[in-house]
Amino acid sequence: MSEHSTTYQQQPKPLVSFIITYFNQPVSMLKECLESIISLSLSTDEREIIIIDDGSASQPVDLLHDYEQEMVYLRQHNQGVSIARNRGLEMATGEYIQLVDADDKIIATPYNHCLDIIRKQEQNELADVVMFHFTQKSSPEMSEGKILPIQSGATYMRNHNVRGAACCFFFRKSILGTLRFTPGIAYGEDEEFVTLLLLRAESVCDTDFQAYYYRPNPGSATRLTNQEAITKRLDDTHTVICRLHVQEDNWPPEEREAIRRKVSQLTMDYLYNTMRLTSSIKELERRIAELTKEGLFPLPDNHYTIKYKWFQRLTTSPLGRSILCRTLPLIKNSL
Repeated sequence: MSEHSTTYQQQPKPLVSFIITYFNQPVSMLKECLESIISLSLSTDEREIIIIDDGSASQPVDLLHDYEQEMVYLRQHNQGVSIARNRGLEMATGEYIQLVDADDKIIATPYNHCLDIIRKQEQNELADVVMFHFTQKSSPEMSEGKILPIQSGATYMRNHNVRGAACCFFFRKSILGTLRFTPGIAYGEDEEFVTLLLLRAESVCDTDFQAYYYRPNPGSATRLTNQEAITKRLDDTHTVICRLHVQEDNWPPEEREAIRRKVSQLTMDYLYNTMRLTSSIKELERRIAELTKEGLFPLPDNHYTIKYKWFQRLTTSPLGRSILCRTLPLIKNSL
């Protein structure tokens, strides 16, 4: 593999490594992303910025001379975001890791509040994961700063719907172990990674800070509407569900319960998206037949959320599925 990289002199172990994955975005957005990280309350020694260029048409490094002393840049052949992130994970030297997409940015004030959480903790009591929210407003109003009590990842997952976005938290590298993103999955790779990472976390701190700016992108994977993209999205989601499902029995009881809840939620989303994106009862029944063989359908009769309970009941009968398949495509953001 041919690679191009620039490095700076090795510094003491940073507090946070920021891994930015880049692929053909405007360089102006990448610069905004870099500036948002540099503006945080982290000294040069406390931060590490790694840019993984996943084989873009042109090399952004040629236009980033002003940031040469601030970043590590690596260019690889186009292999997808999962492998790009994995390269960054291997390179990162920071105590904590933050994943960032090149067309997004960090929002300084709320993110600094999240950093303060670990700065105020004793070294032997540092949270493994600090969670926050994303927003589509580049300058959101500050939230009240609600911070939930620290709990294990398994306990958190058993009682909350987990946000399956890998950019909406930073985590201690030491809990990562051999966990990596699964190559070849373009849709739902975050869901698998986040689930398995949280199960490894002994201490999770959840906040309501809106610290990550997610830039809406009409060309993103989840917004593509052609048939090939829809099929890929549904197939990838099914793959992630099955990969998590087969691991359930490998965990102790509390973690097993947590992963089962996540599998049930993902299966509900999978069926919902099948109805919404295909409007085909035939396609829905085909995919339900696959889930049934794998022991994933009917959905468990559990009281996770009101919406889950409502959806679970309707999908148990052909009539309910027919009603959902005809109505959900007409309703935006119904779940």
